[in-house]
Amino acid sequence: MKKALIIGGGFAGCAAAHQLALMGGWDVTLVEADQRLGGGCKTLWHGGHPHTFGPRHFLTRNETVYAFLNQYLPLRSCNDHEFITYVEQDAQFYNYPIHRDDIPRMPEKDAISKELSRVTLDGIAAAKNLEEYWIASVGRTLYDKFIDGYSKKMWLVDDNRKIDDFGWSPKGVALKEGPRAAWDSAISAYPYDPEGYDPYFRIATANATVRLNTVVQSFDIPHKTVVIDGEKSTWDIIVNTISPDLLFEKCFGELPYVGRDFHAIVLPVEHAFPEGVYFVYYAGKEQFTRVVEYKKFTKHQSASTLIGLEIPSKKGKYYPLPLTSEYARADRYFDLMPEGVFSIGRAGSYRYQVDIDDSIEQALKLGELL
Repeated sequence: MKKALIIGGGFAGCAAAHQLALMGGWDVTLVEADQRLGGGCKTLWHGGHPHTFGPRHFLTRNETVYAFLNQYLPLRSCNDHEFITYVEQDAQFYNYPIHRDDIPRMPEKDAISKELSRVTLDGIAAAKNLEEYWIASVGRTLYDKFIDGYSKKMWLVDDNRKIDDFGWSPKGVALKEGPRAAWDSAISAYPYDPEGYDPYFRIATANATVRLNTVVQSFDIPHKTVVIDGEKSTWDIIVNTISPDLLFEKCFGELPYVGRDFHAIVLPVEHAFPEGVYFVYYAGKEQFTRVVEYKKFTKHQSASTLIGLEIPSKKGKYYPLPLTSEYARADRYFDLMPEGVFSIGRAGSYRYQVDIDDSIEQALKLGELL
């Protein structure tokens, strides 16, 4: 029987363990530094309310991935969900993606209409950074209202021109028309189970040796050898889901991330947000980037409701910075990985746009490759 080591017990690590179990013939050990599996998708409880660390709805355009997860963890549709953004300078809530129907309510509606009349596909294609992309797409006024301040605090930067990977930025399209659901062409879902994704993590790792509160003390990745709790061991394959620089003692420098401070707040009302609204983004000088009402996902029944505030910080490695220079640095680490070493998941891929569905897809592809 071949031996596999999985580093990290978030969604990507658990999904990889599941694929190896479905294949058979693998002795799998999964090590997780935390005391529990699931990472940011682990269901937590506050004031009797279930929630995750930030919203973790399952969003995908890949029907195969959806069908795979749904057979192990029945999913409820969330395709009615909408985003709204609070723009303090207008003292107004508007739809997001930026919606053409909202423009008549804006004080600068005439200037915005003139700017939109000058938008061209050539101008958008020529953009070299996030600021140029958005100004070319929607004009300066809408950029200032919705994007400038939000993106700076989201990424903890002082200039959005530093962000030179921006294809992930629009939530569907840069300027939206028609139906107001945030992702019209994607499947949006959340588990029926009150424990959220936790049942899947148990299913996925049922045949693996799971070692919680455990870190790899040292790595010899070229030889697929590690030291855990003082014991050296060599593996047939290693599946990594943590930041790739950690496997090589940051020899090319440390890969940067943005973290989050998360605050769960219980309110004495059954619902805080309007029907259909799951997210409220804040585009101004507020410290927080967005507020989420978790009952919209979980359908938890209670006379009170729980909201979560997310404040960007340097705590935790949640979001790889979307900088091509850092992607190039990550690629140098990937180039050091020999045959039989795989790096998947958001941190393992060092790509912000990798989400739950992508992590499952990567695990499925790993199974096909092996």
